[in-house]
Amino acid sequence: MEKSYESIPAGLVIRTLGSEIKEFKMDSLLTPVFMILEVVMEMIIPYLMASIIDKGVTPGDINHIKTTGGLMVVTAVFGLFFGLMGAHFGSRASAGLARNLRNRMFENIQNYSFPNLDKYSTAGLVTRLTTDVTNIQNAYQMLLRMFMRAPASIVIAMVMAFSINAGLSTIYLVAVLFLAVFVFSLMRKITKYFAEVFTKYDDLNESVQENVSGIRVVKAYVREEYETEKFFKAADNIYRMFVRAEKMIILNMPVMQFTVYACILLISWFGAHMIVLGSLTTGELMSLLAYCMNILMSLMMLSFIFVMVSMSTASAKRITEVIIEKPVIVNPDDPVKELTSGSVSFENVSFSYYGKNSGRVLKNINLEIRDGETVGIIGGTGSSKTSLINLISRLYDVTEGSVKVGNVDVRDYDLTVLRNNVAHVLQKNELFSGTILDNLRWGKEDATEEECREACALASADEFIEKLPKKYETLIEQGGSNLSGGQKQRLCIARALLRKPKILILDDSTSAVDTATDSKIRQGFRDYIPGTTKFIIAQRISSVMDADRIIVMDNGSIAGFGSHEELLSSNEIYREVYESQVSGAALSDFDS
Repeated sequence: MEKSYESIPAGLVIRTLGSEIKEFKMDSLLTPVFMILEVVMEMIIPYLMASIIDKGVTPGDINHIKTTGGLMVVTAVFGLFFGLMGAHFGSRASAGLARNLRNRMFENIQNYSFPNLDKYSTAGLVTRLTTDVTNIQNAYQMLLRMFMRAPASIVIAMVMAFSINAGLSTIYLVAVLFLAVFVFSLMRKITKYFAEVFTKYDDLNESVQENVSGIRVVKAYVREEYETEKFFKAADNIYRMFVRAEKMIILNMPVMQFTVYACILLISWFGAHMIVLGSLTTGELMSLLAYCMNILMSLMMLSFIFVMVSMSTASAKRITEVIIEKPVIVNPDDPVKELTSGSVSFENVSFSYYGKNSGRVLKNINLEIRDGETVGIIGGTGSSKTSLINLISRLYDVTEGSVKVGNVDVRDYDLTVLRNNVAHVLQKNELFSGTILDNLRWGKEDATEEECREACALASADEFIEKLPKKYETLIEQGGSNLSGGQKQRLCIARALLRKPKILILDDSTSAVDTATDSKIRQGFRDYIPGTTKFIIAQRISSVMDADRIIVMDNGSIAGFGSHEELLSSNEIYREVYESQVSGAALSDFDS
């Protein structure tokens, strides 16, 4: 999925990246202007040097030497100033482009739907936001400064050289044509290597991310050596790809040097003969040699630009892909702005993660959930419990049928209104860097500390928070790594309670707490949000047996739906789970 960027047209890439130059357009225009002015100053110096030799040194005119030498100093100072200004504006423009690209990508990623996010790995998105943008920044700066400077230098040097001696200057022309053909051929071959390198970067970042986030598991299972070897393989793959590309790039330098030295030898040989014959002066020969170096050095810079552009082509397409990606789930044209009831109905719902033609994880689901009802959902691993409840807040859209909340199809609601009224404690508990209060206020941005304390008391989180040195001002590390699994679950539940939603979904969100705490949390739900429709996905029968009704899922279908007593008497799957858990608990009590 991640290599779909390869088919993006070059024109679309240029338009997309070009639109992010924005407020740095003037910097982007001034950079090549100053670089061209620097080139003009550089091209004047060999001309003045020839004048000093022919009109000052040879006839012994000291005044001409002083006057022309002074002009050379002034020209060099102006050249230095123009070069510094070009570097200044070029740096601003390239750094500004990089900033805008990162902002644009990050903003678009925030708008992605779950199906969009499924297309990319986390490591792949991180690589695009970092390494790929840096490649574009370097390439853009090189283009602004050198892509204008090098051709200008070649053209002006050619004009100056031909004005001195057209015959000798044809040597430059042949060299330029030869190197142009060589560089173009080289660029075509190395581009494909760099396109593969950045896919390998994704693998490397993924290895780092998995290892750092799961370092405790790595140490618990003594897998440091395995993870080190895994990372080495990813790093070695990048090394091998770069070596293959560099083996071709290094051909550039010897070919360039051979061409430069060949030109110098030919100009020196023929120029010396012309000086003897009187058709060329010593100063003119010196100028031609200086222009020779300028032309060939500029060609060398152009070749580096082509190499850098080749390296950044894949990066540009990868960035463009993220920017032009359109969210799959969007607001309707005239969305419903109010959600009045927490009732939920599934009408002939089928769902597949990859469209109608792929395997369906939910099949012909029909359910009617009343407003304020507490519904338990139980089933084996892979029975599609999470897939079912993800459709309520429209994290995914149904493949067939409809899901209604408050008798309105969820696809007709304004997304913000719908999701603000459906508090969802996901299966994987996510906390963010900041204080406990900062994380709680994700549920309600303007929540007072008293409201946060009340929600934490209901979620049984207050008992561990009050024991912390800074209590609610305690800093949570990235991912909540300084909290236990049960503590994170309780904070996430408190965060959801602060929203006082019409619908509360707990996706196996009390699995890391003991049964007594689990019971206390469920009692808090009944007392604090009695009118809220509650969906509780759980593996433990004890977590759902007091629900109004319980859904039994099996292989993407509804295998049973009723109260605890009804299912015990009529549903074999539920009865087997109940008996295995009750007998297991009784055996545990006997052993203790």
